[in-house]
Amino acid sequence: MAFTLPVPRVPFDDGSARWYRNELGWAAAEGPPVRLTTGLRFDVLGLPADAGRALLRFGVRTGPVARAGDGVLLLVAAGTAEELPSLLDWLEWGGIRLELSALGRGGSVPAPAPPGRAAPAGAPPGAAVWLRPPKPGREVEPSLPAFGAPGRAGAGSGDDGGAPDLVRLVDAAANACHRARLMRTGAAGPHTRAQPLAFS
Repeated sequence: MAFTLPVPRVPFDDGSARWYRNELGWAAAEGPPVRLTTGLRFDVLGLPADAGRALLRFGVRTGPVARAGDGVLLLVAAGTAEELPSLLDWLEWGGIRLELSALGRGGSVPAPAPPGRAAPAGAPPGAAVWLRPPKPGREVEPSLPAFGAPGRAGAGSGDDGGAPDLVRLVDAAANACHRARLMRTGAAGPHTRAQPLAFS
């Protein structure tokens, strides 16, 4: 009779969902993995990891930022996901294939381990981690990139220590995505771009 060991499982919850609900007031669903609900307190812009690293390396002001799997997640003001297509058009990125996505109402993203805590034992490779963690407290909204609005702290450039400007962030993220895609295409070699000539 063969004896087999059960496959190890990721712990259901190391208290992360409770921490997000109690410390930040965010909607979090039990796991595994624990997930943060988007569209209520924040939306999320998703970029490929290489584009996200470039964006952060260039010192672009952001709100909280996480890495999950092969992507980087930027927390932005709730409602951004709905506005992203028209904002990209306005910034003249419309019609250009970008690997820039947005999650809003009804979506969710994997929750990184709370700041200062190690990932749970048995967490899979590529488990979400904070690159720029949120500050404990329930007021995350003032730190999120948003459209400048009269009377809002950080309206406009974001140079006064308030919220980063959403328009600048989206433009920089689109630029980083486009450059990363061009670099990947260039690294694949010219044979991948060659197309047959057509004559009429």
